[in-house]
Amino acid sequence: MPRVDDPRRSVPAVGGLQADGPGWSGSLLVVAMLLGGMGCDSGRTGAPADAGEKTSAASPVPVPARIEVPSDRVVRFVLTDQAGDQFDSESLAGRVWVGSVFFANCPGPCFRENQAIADILREIDDPALMAVSLTCDPENDTPEVLRRYADRFDADLTRWKFLTGEMATIKLVANDAFRLPAEVGVHSERGVGFDRQGRLRGGYPLLQPDRVELLKKLIREVLAEEPPLGGAEGAVPAIEVGAAAVGEAMP
Repeated sequence: MPRVDDPRRSVPAVGGLQADGPGWSGSLLVVAMLLGGMGCDSGRTGAPADAGEKTSAASPVPVPARIEVPSDRVVRFVLTDQAGDQFDSESLAGRVWVGSVFFANCPGPCFRENQAIADILREIDDPALMAVSLTCDPENDTPEVLRRYADRFDADLTRWKFLTGEMATIKLVANDAFRLPAEVGVHSERGVGFDRQGRLRGGYPLLQPDRVELLKKLIREVLAEEPPLGGAEGAVPAIEVGAAAVGEAMP
């Protein structure tokens, strides 16, 4: 997968942030101060550029860099991919995957975020590794727009899915599965890693090269883990987002 250079001027990365280090799970005020500069918008009214990861009563608990004890539940979701086909997260079973949030008309940071994902997929050339990128601007990011956007990265669409759908569902998936905030045109710039059972294992900022290296390290470690047992013995209970009420156990 060749490297693609952004034809536009990129927005500078926030330098020196160590939001995934010690104290990351501290007070909401500290988290908001650390992450307030992460996020992007395209000049939309009411969508300040620094709103990306500010916390509120409705925001998810920020994902730590590494989750040593994975959850005993996973989130299942159904959205639409860049080909206009239904994408069921159940198809990720048995694979390690990276999740992120972006939008195609982002003025700069989203391109760099997705360039980092492209680099990860190219460097870790393992068919067991996938990436799932959710748009937070579904009104404009139709499947056709996402397909053209994917072409900018020469994305292997068997390993990288660009997803759209109802904004309410996308927000629930971002909050409940990825543990990332998402509003129309405003989002987190973290990449989050999931294991073969769909359990969230940690996340790192995609705009900081040293943090991306740590995400690669996490991915390699999770890929090296023994695959889960088959059948009911190895299954992890799931909650369904979108098609069923959040928190309802799937059969």
